[in-house]
Amino acid sequence: MRRMNQKLKKVLSMAMLGATLISIPLTTHAKRIHDPKVETKTETRTLQERIDEILNSRQRERELSGEEIQSSEKFIVMPTVSSTDPSIIGTPIASQRQCVRYLLQNNPNPNIAVSAEEIVSYYYEEGEREGIRPDVALCQAFKETGFFRYGGTVTPDQNNFCGLGTTSATVKGFYFPNPQIGVRAHIQHLLAYSSTRKPTLPLVDPRYSLVRKAYGDKTLGNWQDLNGRWAVPGNYYGQEILSMFKAMLNQ
Repeated sequence: MRRMNQKLKKVLSMAMLGATLISIPLTTHAKRIHDPKVETKTETRTLQERIDEILNSRQRERELSGEEIQSSEKFIVMPTVSSTDPSIIGTPIASQRQCVRYLLQNNPNPNIAVSAEEIVSYYYEEGEREGIRPDVALCQAFKETGFFRYGGTVTPDQNNFCGLGTTSATVKGFYFPNPQIGVRAHIQHLLAYSSTRKPTLPLVDPRYSLVRKAYGDKTLGNWQDLNGRWAVPGNYYGQEILSMFKAMLNQ
């Protein structure tokens, strides 16, 4: 009888061990699925939701660290995909090398305080920061300055590449301390016409507020819309800028 009890205990112990071994993966798997602390949901978020999550995460990190958040992270500019797109806001199509080559082919000795490569890089830096197409903005500067030959009311020492404040043959317009600030003022002035969004960096365009006050919640979407506004009479002002842009793309 004692032997039978020992055998029975042994059988029961083996049965319990087997049940335990079988139950371990099942119990673990069930906990992974149902435990609310473990992420098991299928990924169904959209790309925009992922972008928003990343931006919100970075914003929280910077708020905790006391770092100022750049407003350039708060807007998204749709890529410019066609050379025939007349929009002021967008992304560059031409490379910086094409811009430099186009400038030097039209004027091998541009009258600016920096190299051709530097002035182009400033336009790309400032334009991309504000969502303004830098390659087309450069063509506007080429038109306004005669490929940095000047010879009109504005002089090279003004670092004024778009005729800001020049209203007649006797009014020279604004002076800027260096070429990059002059480029920044140009880009900010384009932003004033094309968007109600404030510039990322502090204002250096003296006429930004005047444009915004005049247009209110209205904006100009295309380069042709600058006709008679940026330049007077400027009947084909925007078209000529876009024509220069197309020529630059062929370099």
